[in-house]
Amino acid sequence: MRRPVLLTALVCAAVCAACFLALPATRAERAVPLVEPDEAKAQLARATRESRRAAQRAARLTRTAEVATEAAIRTANEAAALAARIQQAEADIEIARARYALARAARAALTAELAEQQEPTARLAAALQTLARRPLALSAMQPGSLKQVVYVRAALASAVPQIRARTAGLRAALDKRRALEADAARALSGLRDGETMLRARRAQLAALENRQRIASRTARGAALREAERALALAEQARDLDGLVTQLDDVAALRRELAALPGPVLRPSDLAAALPAAPAPGPAPAPAASAPPPRDLQLPVNGRTLTGFGARRASGLASTGLELAPVAGAQVVAPGRGRVAFAGPYRGFGQIVIIEHEGGWTSLVTGLARVDTAVGDRVIGGSPMGVAGGGATPVTFALRRDGRPVNPLQFLR
Repeated sequence: MRRPVLLTALVCAAVCAACFLALPATRAERAVPLVEPDEAKAQLARATRESRRAAQRAARLTRTAEVATEAAIRTANEAAALAARIQQAEADIEIARARYALARAARAALTAELAEQQEPTARLAAALQTLARRPLALSAMQPGSLKQVVYVRAALASAVPQIRARTAGLRAALDKRRALEADAARALSGLRDGETMLRARRAQLAALENRQRIASRTARGAALREAERALALAEQARDLDGLVTQLDDVAALRRELAALPGPVLRPSDLAAALPAAPAPGPAPAPAASAPPPRDLQLPVNGRTLTGFGARRASGLASTGLELAPVAGAQVVAPGRGRVAFAGPYRGFGQIVIIEHEGGWTSLVTGLARVDTAVGDRVIGGSPMGVAGGGATPVTFALRRDGRPVNPLQFLR
């Protein structure tokens, strides 16, 4: 009786393999966009680095906020820490998507490999099914000699080990398929958890920004006037480079005025003042060798489309970096400074220009929404808005005294 049972088990293994390998994707699986394996591997490596760096920034900013004594510094670091955690959650989602894409690609490759063996496996399953349904007693009653039945049984006894050996690979493939299904299920679960965490952290950041707006509402008059002047400069500028140059000139003038000495009191005895040394002139502008912001970082997570100095389709060299983030990705300030411009600019979507100390200026374009205003003081990692995604890349350019420089050599 063990022989028919074994044959039945082998039949079930072959039939189950065909059914299991033909399982359609679920609705949750179809909702996840897939990429090529090579791209998924690169995405996994990049997102892993971004997640690790974002976690480190969040921990550092949280420690700074905890020891801060001034409310403004504490709030700024708390907002930057939340933005870093949002970027970490975005990177974790990309990790889950990459892992799921790799699991699906491996599963498809396994299915294609076993599809080549489908026809012989089907013939074997049919033959085994026929033998399993035909007991020895029935075979002895059929026309023919008993000697033929004995020969058939002997041949079957020698064939069963071969069948078992040949189906071992099939059983191993089924085990591998189950492991791939488990990997895909874990990736989908991680994707759902990451999306839940991302929504929660965005809600926390929105609540914190709302409290900041309420607290600073009384001091918005001067900022609105400065924003109007920045918009007037944007209307006058012929292109984006011209706007940045004008803002650089305004910033240089502001630094020179801030370096002027205070008013000199009129002496009671004018003669006593004659031999006095002349008042010092304006302080010199910062040297071009001034270091960049210490907390310089990329404004958004994403794949690099165009590097600094690369040739564009127009033939001109790129003066910054073009990044391809996901839609709605968190955009943060690349470094400590003052917002000189924030708003729409023709052909570039919503843009933000930040003045840094020492004559440095950073430019971020391609935002779908801007959450900062002209005159705001930001630190590296302060939330500035969200990316549009799709066909609109986020560009990041860094200038030193009006000259473009490669930001990658200064990133932490």
